[in-house]
Amino acid sequence: MTGGDYDPFLRGRFPVGVRTIQAFDADRVRAFSCEIWYPAAATYAGEDLSPETQDVFTIGTTSRSQQAIRDAAAHPGTYPLIIFSHASWHHRRGATFLCTHLSSHGYVVAALDHFEVAAALGSRDGETSAHRKARVEAVIANRVPDVRLLLDQLLSATAWSSDAIPDPARVGIVGHSFGGWTALAAPDVERRIQAIVALAPAGSSRRKPGILPVTLDFGWGRDIPTLYLVAENDVSLPLAGMYELFERTPAMKQLVMLRRADHLHFMDHVEETHEAVRTMPPLTAESAWLPREMRPIAELCSGEQAHVFTRGLTLCHMDSALRRHEAAHRFLAGDVEAELARRGVVAHRARAASR
Repeated sequence: MTGGDYDPFLRGRFPVGVRTIQAFDADRVRAFSCEIWYPAAATYAGEDLSPETQDVFTIGTTSRSQQAIRDAAAHPGTYPLIIFSHASWHHRRGATFLCTHLSSHGYVVAALDHFEVAAALGSRDGETSAHRKARVEAVIANRVPDVRLLLDQLLSATAWSSDAIPDPARVGIVGHSFGGWTALAAPDVERRIQAIVALAPAGSSRRKPGILPVTLDFGWGRDIPTLYLVAENDVSLPLAGMYELFERTPAMKQLVMLRRADHLHFMDHVEETHEAVRTMPPLTAESAWLPREMRPIAELCSGEQAHVFTRGLTLCHMDSALRRHEAAHRFLAGDVEAELARRGVVAHRARAASR
């Protein structure tokens, strides 16, 4: 195996705890619900994986579970911190498959319901073009402040009181879709971020109708190791845009493409979510192209294959960038495609790390 005994695809040694906190932003007079995953005490071993004891929550009217124990006692220590930024109008628990995996390997992981969710800034019947423009501008403008608020909360001893202490010197960010744009935009103003994983990010100049009009300056002023994980058959944010962003990234970078995957393969419940979007009536005439162009899930890779891909490579990148883990560095520098193939996942790496 590349990197000796190092295997980022396996679950880590820590059981995972989860807690919900409220972060209040005085400037915006707004409270944000935040989910925090953290290494739990050894006495909880196995409880995060058991349906009888793991956390259950509700999204809308749907009951969901995640591989974590609600309000478990923490395993004492100082851990790298990873922020997760969700897709537009989604929610903080949209990728628990990834957040719990990272936490099982000794990371504190935090996500909040972004401003458009907290403020219920969805589309409205009879909305004028001027109102829609103002609403979209507010959604975009609040994304990076959300990340900064979450960092401030987690790195404050008063806001996050736990024996699992986030390390302010080791901070990474992961984001999907609009959250991927958020991950790439935040370092323009947030110097605490030291590693990025962008999952099918928005922000390219090749934008389809109805896609948020976001752009990226890449004004980082420093080298931030960046990993792009993208989907071959992404209808919402096509592959050409991923390569455009990758080429513009002014840092050490890699791009790995998951074959036979679409945009929603980076979320929980891939099959269900993909088919729900593909078969639902278009929300607007502007977005009518989306379900028409999506392929049936039976023609694409499985959700589990996508999760193996995303969990393992995200963890490996963070281990390399934040922990300076030599085995993780060797793994990423090695034959990643072969390692994925051994696990039934077909992928293509654009090229080795480059500056």
